[in-house]
Amino acid sequence: MSLLLKEKTFKNFINNEWVDSISQETVKSISPMDKEEAVGYVQKSTEEDLEKAFLAAQNAKKGWRKLGQAARGQYLFKVANIIEENLDEIAETMTKEMGKTLPEAKGETARGVAILRYYAGEGMRKNGDVIPSSDKDAMMLTRRTPVGVVGVITPWNFPVAIPIWKIAPALVYGNTVVFKPATEAAVTAAKIVDCFAQVGLPEGVLNFVTGSGSVIGEGLINHPLLDAITFTGSESIGKRVAESAASRGIKSQVEMGGKNPVIVTKDADLDVAVEAVISGAFRSTGQKCTATSKVVVESKIYDEFKEKLVQETEKITVGNGLKDGIWMGPCASESQFNTVQHYINVGKEEGADLLTGGEVLTGDEYDKGFYISPAIFDNVKPDMKIAQDEIFGPVIALINASDLEEAIEIANDTKYGLSASIFTTNISSFLEFADEIEAGLVRINAESAGVELQAPFGGMKGSGMGSREQGEAAKEFYTEIKTIFIKG
Repeated sequence: MSLLLKEKTFKNFINNEWVDSISQETVKSISPMDKEEAVGYVQKSTEEDLEKAFLAAQNAKKGWRKLGQAARGQYLFKVANIIEENLDEIAETMTKEMGKTLPEAKGETARGVAILRYYAGEGMRKNGDVIPSSDKDAMMLTRRTPVGVVGVITPWNFPVAIPIWKIAPALVYGNTVVFKPATEAAVTAAKIVDCFAQVGLPEGVLNFVTGSGSVIGEGLINHPLLDAITFTGSESIGKRVAESAASRGIKSQVEMGGKNPVIVTKDADLDVAVEAVISGAFRSTGQKCTATSKVVVESKIYDEFKEKLVQETEKITVGNGLKDGIWMGPCASESQFNTVQHYINVGKEEGADLLTGGEVLTGDEYDKGFYISPAIFDNVKPDMKIAQDEIFGPVIALINASDLEEAIEIANDTKYGLSASIFTTNISSFLEFADEIEAGLVRINAESAGVELQAPFGGMKGSGMGSREQGEAAKEFYTEIKTIFIKG
C-alpha cells in the first residue's frame, strides 16, 4: 500500500523495505496551525537502524554505478511523474506539517517535479571530455565517476524541493543515498521517498531514516561508510558537518542560511520594490534561507518607501494556509515561534521602533497555532542584532543610507553572504552592486528569495562551504574526475 493513501505512521525505508525502527518508538509531527493535530508519526530510529541503512547503500553502490547514467535518469523521470500525479496530496501534507500556504506548497512540489526532470535529462548528457594529448598516437579523456555513499540531511522549511535537489543529482550521477530529514517535516519527506520507492529502484540505492539530530544526525555525519555529505540547516551544525568531513578527507557541501539585504535606491520604482520586499520577507512566514531580512533605503526616498511598505504589509492576511485568501501561515514550530518573539523583543530593547506587526495573534483558530503578524522595524542601526542575526521569521529591519556606497557597505556588514537584491533604474548602480556585493546569489529588481533550478546556488562567507548546489554545478560535488590516457 502506498504511503500516499493517507496513512498516519511512517516507517524507515531501508534496502527497499518499509521497516519499523528497532526502538519500536515513534515521534509525533504536529501541525503548526493546530498543535493538537498530529499530521503523522515517524520512527524514533537508533544507531542500529542507521547502520542497516549504510550497509544497504554500501552494498548497492557498485551495481547502481554499473547500471549506467541513461538508465538512472529514466528512474528519475518516473519519480517525477508519480509526484506530479500526487501533487495535491503532497502539498496538502506540507501545508499541514510546516504551515506554508497551500499555493506555496503546490508551487514547491511542482518545482520538485521540474528538478527531477532536469536531472533525469542528465542521464543523456556528457559525463566527461576528450582532451588533446601531447602524444599524437594517444587519446586522453576524462570521465565523471560517483563519489559513493552520500549522506543527505535536510531542513524543514522546504521539505520537498531541498531533498529532491540533493537526492536527484546524487542518484543520476551514480551515488547511493542515506537520507535524514528534519523531524518537523518528516511526514512530507516520507511521502516523497514513497514516490521513489514506487518506481522500483534497486535495493539499497535510496535509504530513509528518521530520528533525532543527536542520534541519527550525528551518526550519519560520522559514519565510516560515508563518502560525501550534503547538508542544509543551522550554522552550528553545518560547521560540525564540515569539520567532521574535513578531518576524514571526504567531500562536504554545507548551506547555513543568510541575512539577506535588499537595497532600494532613490531612482527605484517604489511600487515594484515594495511588492518584492514583502514577498521576499514574508512568504513562507520569512522561513527561507534567502528571505529578505534587512532593507537598506536611500534617505531621499526613505519615508515614502517606508509608508508604502507599512501600508501594504498591513493588508496581509495571516491564518490557516489551507484556507482561501490566506497570504501567510504560522511559524513552523513552537521553537521557531519563540525565536521570532525573542528577536522582536530584542529589537525593541535595542531601541528600534516597531512600526507594525510583531504581535502574537490570539482568538479562534489563532490560539491553536503559532501565529504572529509580520513585523517592520524602523530606526535600525547596522550593528543591532535584528540587523545582524538570522531570525528566520517575518521580520524586516529598515535601515537608512545616505547613498549607494553606504548602502552597499551596510548590506555587506554581516557574516553571511547568501543572497542580495537591489532595486534601481540606473545601470551604473546595479553594475556597481553586482560587483561589490558579497553574496552568492545577486538579483536586480527582483526579490532576494528564489533561485532557478538550472542555476548554481550557494553562499559566500558564513552562508556556505563546499561546491554549489543545483544546475550543472551539482556535478562538481556528486562526482570525481578520472583522467584516462589511452595508448594504442
